[in-house]
Amino acid sequence: MVKKPQKNVWWSQINDIIRGACGGFLFGIPLLYTMEVWWIGSLAKPQLMMIAIALMFIVVFLLNLTEGFRKRRYTSQARQAAMDTVEAIAIGIACSAFVLLLLRELTLETSLRESLGKIIFESVPFTLGVALAKQFLGDTKNGNEEDKTAHQGNSSSKNNQNELNATFSDIGGTLIGATIIAFNIAPTDEVTMLAAAVSPVWQLAIIAASLLISYGIVFQAGFSDQRKRREQKGIFQRPSSETIMSYLVSLLAGAFMLWFFQKLTFSDPWTMWLDHSLILGLPATIGGAAGRLAI
Repeated sequence: MVKKPQKNVWWSQINDIIRGACGGFLFGIPLLYTMEVWWIGSLAKPQLMMIAIALMFIVVFLLNLTEGFRKRRYTSQARQAAMDTVEAIAIGIACSAFVLLLLRELTLETSLRESLGKIIFESVPFTLGVALAKQFLGDTKNGNEEDKTAHQGNSSSKNNQNELNATFSDIGGTLIGATIIAFNIAPTDEVTMLAAAVSPVWQLAIIAASLLISYGIVFQAGFSDQRKRREQKGIFQRPSSETIMSYLVSLLAGAFMLWFFQKLTFSDPWTMWLDHSLILGLPATIGGAAGRLAI
């Protein structure tokens, strides 16, 4: 009985970090596919890096004064905002470094100065996404309880139709979100550059990361009524199968965008289709997860 509250506090802390990281991925992933930011970061001087961190701290601190990414505050508002700001910057830096490593923009051969520059400049949108996660994608878990109770009585007669509608709704939301993100990245040369540098082992890592981030955004971060989503019945409505289905749909959307912009043609080998689609599949899957949250 004494340990349970402590366990709940730790679980709440973990959920807050997951929510912040997922918010960072939603807001920051498109900029990670911009080579101009890679170049700016690789050439940035230490003074400019410090200025970027200072400006980022001020902006995120002001955002955290309004609400922050945590569900509850444990200390005074200003002190909590400062603590949340430091944590948001740390999450943003960790997320951007993780994706840059995943995309092989950071390797063991990359110099420390270049690595720091790329990570710091790429972490700016990630950190803003962490700070804005709860404000724009807040938890609505308690808001739908009355609707759930009101519809329980007549749900059995329409169960089959609702299952089919829920499945098509998720596919449609995934397609819309994935297409919006892929549409902005597919025409650029970054996908081709990244695909050329990624080996099969890193491709598997990208697949795993895409699935984990998608699962975290929809089922773990608290951006929507997660209990309701877990209780949905349908063809792909379990968390694991829905995540895999969404990833496959996002890959198809990304591949179509690459073909639409003539980055891939039907005469290209299947391996080229695969590595390009996997590279674009990471941001497309995150967009698809956001699309499911919006429906």
